[in-house]
Formats: sequence, structure tokens, C-alpha cells
Amino acid sequence: MKINSDLSQRVVIRQADLPWIASLSTGIQYRALECGTDDRSRATSIIQYSPGASLSSICEFGEEIVVLDGVLSDASGSHSKGDYIKSPPGSSHAYESESGCQLFVKRQHLETADDQRILVQTASSPWYQGLVDGLSVMPLSEFGTQHTALVRWAPGTRFNAHRHFGGEEIYVLDGVFEDEFGTYPEGTWMRSPHLSAHCPYSMEGCTIFVKTGHLLPLQS
Repeated sequence: MKINSDLSQRVVIRQADLPWIASLSTGIQYRALECGTDDRSRATSIIQYSPGASLSSICEFGEEIVVLDGVLSDASGSHSKGDYIKSPPGSSHAYESESGCQLFVKRQHLETADDQRILVQTASSPWYQGLVDGLSVMPLSEFGTQHTALVRWAPGTRFNAHRHFGGEEIYVLDGVFEDEFGTYPEGTWMRSPHLSAHCPYSMEGCTIFVKTGHLLPLQS
């Protein structure tokens, strides 16, 4: 079943409004933000591991994970709240969670030549000054047109109107993100298509996961 698979459409979803769906793996459920018709299709979801749950899989076109809560473990160690994990195309993994955890997960969307395995412990990684006062940026990954980062907005920060080449995807980790089209509290996922434009701000302050340049239309 396709869910929000038309990348030319703007989508805004509060993940808490979606039902939990039981996966084929015991103790794991998910909320589908976008997906195609098979395991090779691009997919974005919120995944919940019950204590003791485990999952093994292969990602033909790679995967990105942000740990939202709890602790996720694999062969490289344990990853706690805020940690970012990027697995390149063709990689396999075996995850488990002794105490349970919740994840923001993107699968099957990386470029085939991207062989970067990246782990970022965001709680201890540096922030850098953004393009305007009140904006701080923590780069997570960059390859080709694709850029992934955390962006922190101090209360009252406003950014310039801009257009997204290759589109933009945002997940609000905390606080409230805003633009001229609406207000987006913690747990909101939004996807804006190639060449979309907006003028964002945050009166309350927020931290967002941002990915750009990965929504280019297919060349015919």
C-alpha cells in the first residue's frame, strides 16, 4: 500500500495522530509516514521497539536513524536519545533494544555511490552558527545533493524566505517550528517538494531534523 509516495506533493503529519501498526518482527510496531509498495521502496516511519525486541535487515539503498527515546544497540555499540546512525546502501544490520526505544527511520533513499557509515552522538557534538542570529546547525551527513543536519532555533528566530532545490524534509524533535503555512509542534513530519519555498521561523524555539536535496524528480 502506497502512503504519501508522490514526492511532488507537500505533506504535513503529526505522527501521534497515526495508528501503530504491528510489524512482522515480534515486539516492534511502527507509524508509516511514507512508503511504497515493497521493501525496496522509499520509506519513512516512526518505529517502536518493546523491551527485548530485535530486528535484522538489509537496506539496498541505505538507511538513516535518529533515536527519539530509549537505547538502540547493534554491533557498533549502544545509541541513546538524539544519536544519528547512517548505514550505506547494501549494508546489513542487527538491532536490538534491551529497554525499548523509539526511532525516526528513513530507508531506501540514499544514492547508490554513498558508502558512508556515520555515527553522531548529538548530545556531545558541536553546534555551529547558522546563517542568521539565533540559528545553530549540527551537520550530520553530506553526499551529492543530499544534506542532513540538526538545526536549533532560539526563541524568536526568523529565517529568510528561500526555495528548496531537491526538496526539504523536516521532523520536529522538540519545541514548535513555524512558517507562513502553519505551526508544527514536536512530533510533526513534513515534506516539501523540489523547488518549494517558504519563510520559516520559531517564536517558542525548536530543534529540527532537516534533510534536503533528496527529492529531485526522476529524469526521463
